[in-house]
Amino acid sequence: MKTRVFALLLALSAPLWLHAQIPSPALIGYWHNWNDFNAPYLPLTSVDQRYNVVALSFAIPETGTDCRMTFVPDQVTPAVLLSQIQQLQSQGRKVLISIGGATAHVSLDNIAERDTFIATMNSIINQYGFDGIDIDLEGSSVSVTGGTIANPTDAKIIHLIDAVKQIMSDYYVANQKKMILTMAPETAFVQGGMSAYGGIWGAYLPIINALRDSLDMLQVQLYNSGTMYGINGGIYTQGTADFIVAMTEAVIQGFNTSGGFFTGLPASKVAVGLPACQSAAGGGYTAPGIVRDAVNYLLGNGSQPGTYTLAQTGGYPNLGGMMTWSVNWDAVNSCATSYEYADNFEQIFGTTTGMAFVADQSFVLAPNPATDHLTLYFQTQETVSIRLYNSVGSEILSADITSVGRLDLSELARGIYTVRANGVVRRFVRL
Repeated sequence: MKTRVFALLLALSAPLWLHAQIPSPALIGYWHNWNDFNAPYLPLTSVDQRYNVVALSFAIPETGTDCRMTFVPDQVTPAVLLSQIQQLQSQGRKVLISIGGATAHVSLDNIAERDTFIATMNSIINQYGFDGIDIDLEGSSVSVTGGTIANPTDAKIIHLIDAVKQIMSDYYVANQKKMILTMAPETAFVQGGMSAYGGIWGAYLPIINALRDSLDMLQVQLYNSGTMYGINGGIYTQGTADFIVAMTEAVIQGFNTSGGFFTGLPASKVAVGLPACQSAAGGGYTAPGIVRDAVNYLLGNGSQPGTYTLAQTGGYPNLGGMMTWSVNWDAVNSCATSYEYADNFEQIFGTTTGMAFVADQSFVLAPNPATDHLTLYFQTQETVSIRLYNSVGSEILSADITSVGRLDLSELARGIYTVRANGVVRRFVRL
């Protein structure tokens, strides 16, 4: 442990109330609020428990508007859905309301529309007790005509940023905790900024940049995409290991655009987003073995699976997790083996039960939050190698522990840290 490094972390640490309790690693699945013959309606309580974050799809504008949001359960009553949400939350899972989707146009063109959006989203969040929101605006809902990433000039982008900030502030006042915020843009809206900055190209970048301190997970849709540049100047195609690795590292390392430099996000705020099976998207489905190779390489646990070489040696051990469209498609066995995506996540991240994120006792951290010390308890009596990472994914400690180990935290700055052992990841808060 180096005092100089810890002093730097102290300067970078955000106030603790800014951090939401999003599971780590996260398996995020979108849930259909409708019935589809090929991917039938699934009762919320029947969603595989490995999905520790479930995003309900979608809150959409009322007919004839592009800002007055509504969410009406399609197959059950509001009271039943509320009870189902509460059941998932009692298991330690997080339930979000996703805004938009591929066919819903949301555009906050003026202050009145911004305020209507805030009021109606607050109403939806409060009615169902959601843990947060997911922004999944597509098409012309988000576009840029000028300005830069750091200083956007488009009214609907500025109003959206302000609206999200106000909704998060209102949530904190009402609940005394941070609201979870995730985003699921298409590649053109993010990595596409390397090709051009205008229209939809790079259009999410000013939103991500303005909300980066509040953002808990960015899960770019690595599907339904054309070819995209990586930060090495190479061009990569969806459905390949290189595409997964290059697109994921781009949002961690950051990249140049004609609208300015996009500063990357901590790896812990980035998830790999892919279709659950072949029929779940128009393109971009990637076979489980290729996904494992790519994500393991990103985690620093495997060899290079393609031609793209990570800029950061050792990868990103605290990568945030994985996302899929959708849990309904993952559940059916007509498209692939039932829960193929959840099974693959489990193989990659080493979790062994559906509720491993809440109750898995392979090892336990205590106390959490911690102050001067942290004790690790292992079920096994064998020697286990552990690694400690800071919030930006840099390794700051490695050690071998047998059964019980005690870490001195006195020189660590306050913030969020990650411990990895035997393929299992735990986070703790240093107060």
